[in-house]
Amino acid sequence: MKRNKTSKAWLHEHVNDPYVQRAQADGYRARAAYKLLEIDDRDRLLRPGAVVVDLGAAPGSWCQVAVKRCGPSGRVFALDLLPVEPISGVDFLLGDFTEDEVLAELERRLAGARVDAVLSDMAPNLSGVATVDQARSIHLCELALDFAAQHLKPSGQLIVKVFQGEGFMEFRKAMEAVFNSVQVRKPKASRDRSAEVYLLGRGVRQR
Repeated sequence: MKRNKTSKAWLHEHVNDPYVQRAQADGYRARAAYKLLEIDDRDRLLRPGAVVVDLGAAPGSWCQVAVKRCGPSGRVFALDLLPVEPISGVDFLLGDFTEDEVLAELERRLAGARVDAVLSDMAPNLSGVATVDQARSIHLCELALDFAAQHLKPSGQLIVKVFQGEGFMEFRKAMEAVFNSVQVRKPKASRDRSAEVYLLGRGVRQR
Protein backbone atom coordinates (compact mmCIF):
# COMPACT_ATOMS: atom_id res chain seq x y z
CA MET A 1 0.00 0.00 0.00
CA LYS A 2 1.37 3.39 -0.97
CA ARG A 3 1.63 6.02 1.71
CA ASN A 4 -0.71 8.94 1.20
CA LYS A 5 0.54 12.52 1.15
CA THR A 6 -0.44 13.12 4.77
CA SER A 7 1.54 10.16 6.10
CA LYS A 8 4.54 11.07 3.97
CA ALA A 9 4.45 14.63 5.28
CA TRP A 10 4.20 13.37 8.87
CA LEU A 11 7.13 11.00 8.38
CA HIS A 12 9.24 13.77 6.86
CA GLU A 13 8.41 16.12 9.73
CA HIS A 14 9.06 13.42 12.32
CA VAL A 15 12.45 12.44 10.93
CA ASN A 16 13.55 16.08 10.75
CA ASP A 17 12.05 17.10 14.10
CA PRO A 18 14.87 18.51 16.27
CA TYR A 19 13.32 17.02 19.40
CA VAL A 20 13.21 13.58 17.78
CA GLN A 21 16.87 13.96 16.90
CA ARG A 22 17.72 15.17 20.41
CA ALA A 23 15.86 12.23 21.94
CA GLN A 24 17.85 9.79 19.85
CA ALA A 25 21.11 11.49 20.82
CA ASP A 26 20.24 11.73 24.52
CA GLY A 27 18.88 8.18 24.80
CA TYR A 28 15.25 9.07 25.44
CA ARG A 29 12.57 6.82 24.01
CA ALA A 30 10.41 9.67 22.70
CA ARG A 31 10.50 13.41 22.08
CA ALA A 32 7.87 13.77 24.82
CA ALA A 33 10.72 13.63 27.35
CA TYR A 34 11.48 17.28 26.59
CA LYS A 35 7.95 18.34 27.48
CA LEU A 36 8.40 16.98 30.99
CA LEU A 37 11.98 18.24 31.27
CA GLU A 38 10.89 21.79 30.42
CA ILE A 39 7.95 21.69 32.83
CA ASP A 40 10.11 20.22 35.59
CA ASP A 41 12.87 22.80 35.08
CA ARG A 42 10.25 25.48 35.69
CA ASP A 43 8.02 23.88 38.30
CA ARG A 44 10.16 21.37 40.19
CA LEU A 45 7.80 18.40 40.09
CA LEU A 46 10.52 15.80 40.44
CA ARG A 47 12.78 15.94 43.48
CA PRO A 48 15.32 13.48 44.88
CA GLY A 49 13.53 10.82 46.88
CA ALA A 50 10.09 11.60 45.46
CA VAL A 51 7.33 9.03 44.94
CA VAL A 52 6.01 9.43 41.39
CA VAL A 53 3.19 7.76 39.47
CA ASP A 54 3.29 7.95 35.64
CA LEU A 55 -0.09 7.22 34.04
CA GLY A 56 0.01 6.37 30.34
CA ALA A 57 3.74 5.75 30.49
CA ALA A 58 4.51 4.06 27.15
CA PRO A 59 7.04 4.11 25.61
CA GLY A 60 8.71 5.24 28.83
CA SER A 61 10.40 8.59 28.17
CA TRP A 62 8.69 10.32 31.11
CA CYS A 63 9.76 7.43 33.34
CA GLN A 64 13.34 7.93 32.17
CA VAL A 65 13.17 11.58 33.19
CA ALA A 66 11.54 10.76 36.54
CA VAL A 67 14.13 8.11 37.44
CA LYS A 68 17.02 10.46 36.65
CA ARG A 69 15.59 13.39 38.56
CA CYS A 70 14.28 11.50 41.60
CA GLY A 71 17.49 9.54 41.99
CA PRO A 72 18.12 6.17 43.64
CA SER A 73 16.10 7.13 46.72
CA GLY A 74 13.03 7.93 44.59
CA ARG A 75 10.26 5.50 43.64
CA VAL A 76 8.63 5.54 40.21
CA PHE A 77 5.45 3.60 39.46
CA ALA A 78 4.13 3.46 35.90
CA LEU A 79 1.09 2.12 34.11
CA ASP A 80 -0.02 1.71 30.50
CA LEU A 81 -2.13 -0.43 28.19
CA LEU A 82 0.95 -0.96 26.05
CA PRO A 83 4.04 -2.87 27.14
CA VAL A 84 7.06 -0.82 28.19
CA GLU A 85 10.57 -2.16 27.89
CA PRO A 86 12.02 -2.42 31.42
CA ILE A 87 13.60 0.69 32.93
CA SER A 88 15.76 0.32 36.01
CA GLY A 89 14.03 1.91 38.98
CA VAL A 90 10.51 1.75 37.51
CA ASP A 91 7.75 -0.52 38.83
CA PHE A 92 5.64 -0.97 35.68
CA LEU A 93 2.07 -2.30 35.58
CA LEU A 94 0.55 -3.41 32.28
CA GLY A 95 -3.16 -2.69 32.23
CA ASP A 96 -6.07 -0.39 31.48
CA PHE A 97 -6.32 2.49 33.96
CA THR A 98 -10.09 2.65 33.40
CA GLU A 99 -10.51 -0.84 34.93
CA ASP A 100 -11.08 -1.08 38.67
CA GLU A 101 -8.93 -4.17 39.12
CA VAL A 102 -5.94 -2.47 37.45
CA LEU A 103 -6.32 0.57 39.69
CA ALA A 104 -6.55 -1.74 42.71
CA GLU A 105 -3.29 -3.42 41.71
CA LEU A 106 -1.56 -0.05 41.37
CA GLU A 107 -2.79 0.90 44.82
CA ARG A 108 -1.55 -2.43 46.19
CA ARG A 109 1.92 -1.73 44.81
CA LEU A 110 1.93 1.72 46.41
CA ALA A 111 1.29 -0.05 49.73
CA GLY A 112 -0.07 3.07 51.37
CA ALA A 113 2.72 5.37 50.22
CA ARG A 114 1.59 8.95 49.60
CA VAL A 115 2.59 10.31 46.21
CA ASP A 116 4.58 13.48 45.52
CA ALA A 117 3.72 13.79 41.83
CA VAL A 118 1.23 12.23 39.44
CA LEU A 119 2.19 12.50 35.76
CA SER A 120 -0.44 11.89 33.10
CA ASP A 121 0.39 12.04 29.41
CA MET A 122 -2.53 9.72 28.64
CA ALA A 123 -4.46 9.98 25.40
CA PRO A 124 -7.18 7.68 24.07
CA ASN A 125 -6.92 5.53 20.99
CA LEU A 126 -8.31 7.84 18.33
CA SER A 127 -11.53 6.94 16.56
CA GLY A 128 -11.34 9.81 14.09
CA VAL A 129 -14.58 11.26 15.44
CA ALA A 130 -13.53 14.50 17.12
CA THR A 131 -16.34 14.70 19.67
CA VAL A 132 -15.87 11.08 20.70
CA ASP A 133 -12.10 11.40 21.01
CA GLN A 134 -12.38 14.61 23.06
CA ALA A 135 -14.88 13.00 25.42
CA ARG A 136 -12.60 9.99 25.90
CA SER A 137 -9.63 12.27 26.53
CA ILE A 138 -11.47 14.29 29.17
CA HIS A 139 -12.61 11.04 30.83
CA LEU A 140 -8.98 9.93 31.18
CA CYS A 141 -8.12 13.32 32.66
CA GLU A 142 -10.93 12.96 35.18
CA LEU A 143 -9.65 9.53 36.21
CA ALA A 144 -6.14 10.93 36.67
CA LEU A 145 -7.52 13.79 38.77
CA ASP A 146 -9.51 11.40 40.94
CA PHE A 147 -6.44 9.22 41.49
CA ALA A 148 -4.32 12.25 42.34
CA ALA A 149 -6.90 13.61 44.79
CA GLN A 150 -6.89 10.30 46.66
CA HIS A 151 -3.18 9.53 46.68
CA LEU A 152 -1.17 12.77 46.63
CA LYS A 153 0.48 14.23 49.69
CA PRO A 154 -0.96 17.61 50.74
CA SER A 155 2.00 19.25 48.95
CA GLY A 156 1.63 16.97 45.93
CA GLN A 157 1.33 17.95 42.29
CA LEU A 158 -0.48 16.69 39.19
CA ILE A 159 0.58 17.40 35.62
CA VAL A 160 -2.02 16.21 33.12
CA LYS A 161 -2.30 16.50 29.35
CA VAL A 162 -5.60 18.02 28.23
CA PHE A 163 -6.80 18.77 24.72
CA GLN A 164 -8.47 22.15 24.38
CA GLY A 165 -12.06 21.81 23.24
CA GLU A 166 -15.37 20.71 24.66
CA GLY A 167 -15.10 19.93 28.36
CA PHE A 168 -11.74 21.67 28.84
CA MET A 169 -12.98 24.52 31.02
CA GLU A 170 -15.18 22.20 33.06
CA PHE A 171 -12.20 19.96 33.73
CA ARG A 172 -10.05 22.91 34.71
CA LYS A 173 -12.72 23.96 37.22
CA ALA A 174 -12.73 20.41 38.59
CA MET A 175 -8.96 20.67 39.10
CA GLU A 176 -9.36 24.04 40.80
CA ALA A 177 -11.71 22.39 43.29
CA VAL A 178 -8.95 19.91 44.20
CA PHE A 179 -5.78 22.04 44.09
CA ASN A 180 -4.72 25.33 45.62
CA SER A 181 -3.45 26.51 42.24
CA VAL A 182 -3.92 25.36 38.65
CA GLN A 183 -1.73 26.67 35.82
CA VAL A 184 -1.48 26.02 32.09
CA ARG A 185 1.78 24.88 30.58
CA LYS A 186 2.54 24.63 26.85
CA PRO A 187 6.13 23.37 26.56
CA LYS A 188 8.15 24.22 23.47
CA ALA A 189 8.33 20.54 22.54
CA SER A 190 4.55 20.50 22.18
CA ARG A 191 3.84 21.23 18.52
CA ASP A 192 2.20 24.61 17.93
CA ARG A 193 -0.65 23.18 15.90
CA SER A 194 -1.51 20.64 18.60
CA ALA A 195 -4.52 21.39 20.83
CA GLU A 196 -2.70 19.78 23.75
CA VAL A 197 -1.75 21.73 26.83
CA TYR A 198 -0.76 20.57 30.28
CA LEU A 199 -2.59 21.59 33.43
CA LEU A 200 -0.49 21.73 36.57
CA GLY A 201 -2.26 21.37 39.90
CA ARG A 202 -0.24 22.19 43.03
CA GLY A 203 -1.11 21.65 46.68
CA VAL A 204 -4.13 19.51 47.49
CA ARG A 205 -6.95 21.45 49.13
CA GLN A 206 -8.08 20.24 52.52
CA ARG A 207 -11.51 18.67 52.46
